[in-house]
Amino acid sequence: MPVSITVNGVAHEVDAPEELPLLWALRDHLGLTGTKYGCGIGQCWSCTVLIDGAPMASCSTSLGSASGKAITTIEGAEAAGMGDLQDAWVAHGVPQCGYCQPGQILKAGALLAAERNPDDAAIDAAMKPVLCRCGTYARIRAAVKSAAGGRA
Repeated sequence: MPVSITVNGVAHEVDAPEELPLLWALRDHLGLTGTKYGCGIGQCWSCTVLIDGAPMASCSTSLGSASGKAITTIEGAEAAGMGDLQDAWVAHGVPQCGYCQPGQILKAGALLAAERNPDDAAIDAAMKPVLCRCGTYARIRAAVKSAAGGRA
């Protein structure tokens, strides 16, 4: 039986088992490849998506558990109000390899939605789960602070 999910504001019927990790439903069934596969066990958070506004590791979240909830992927970040954050990412030269960036941006977007002007400690705590193998953490913090300052 198909599973109903809403991704980036669009309703979809996914013909897959409810136990399928959401990551694979997004990538293989819906063609949304911006969500990256990193570790497969919810440790690196490269696969972060927002589910009802909360960051979740899509590799360890089942398709069935996401049914009936609003899912935002990196493809929907700008429409979800994260365009200023994406602009700050570019302005601060955050991406190197770029692999973790979808997870980093969505995690930062959730932080800024919850906390208008986070300090360094709040940014570090919120961003800690997302592993950046290139080590651009200082630039990530600067971009988050820049995007926070741009919010009225």
